[in-house]
Amino acid sequence: MINMMLLLGIGYVLGSIPFSYIVSKRVAGIDIREHGSGNAGATNVIRTLGKKTGILAFIGDFMKGLVAAIVGHLILGENGAVVCGGAAVVGHCYPFTLGFKGGKGVAATVGMIMGVNPIIGLILVAFQFIVIKVTGYMGLASILSAAMFPVVSYLMGMNTLFVSAAVAIGLFVIYRHRANLQRLLKGEENKFSLSSKSKKKA
Repeated sequence: MINMMLLLGIGYVLGSIPFSYIVSKRVAGIDIREHGSGNAGATNVIRTLGKKTGILAFIGDFMKGLVAAIVGHLILGENGAVVCGGAAVVGHCYPFTLGFKGGKGVAATVGMIMGVNPIIGLILVAFQFIVIKVTGYMGLASILSAAMFPVVSYLMGMNTLFVSAAVAIGLFVIYRHRANLQRLLKGEENKFSLSSKSKKKA
């Protein structure tokens, strides 16, 4: 129990490192929360400052989930990786460093999954890129990938804790994208492009 609590704390602190905010400040001297959608995540950085800066932000957010999963695995194996990685996703979305207003959890979730089971991670990343390519909607791709996470985990024969965590994290990521879902249903969602800067909602 003590180790689990320790991993929750480590994961949350790692997740609370606001890479999208830091990168935007260092590269462009702006508070990313005051631009675009106001979301402190890599997608908003890409839309606001372009793909090079956005990729830096994504890598930082991705690494939070990956490092948390690795640390958790070293301490308590696969279950520890899930706990610590999951806490990093929560920390990314509700970081104490930014007044508990962070990103939507996609990059950190991908990092966490890659740290626990790279095959599942690659399947979901490929699925997400296909959805983006076909529809042009990043929000839709993130929502569908989150929904697929527990399904793929179950089909890959992961243990009960992992599948349960996949359900919880998947629902959490979908919840964080509720505004995107509402815009999609209304036909008001903006399409995503890596080719140019934009200040549209992310």
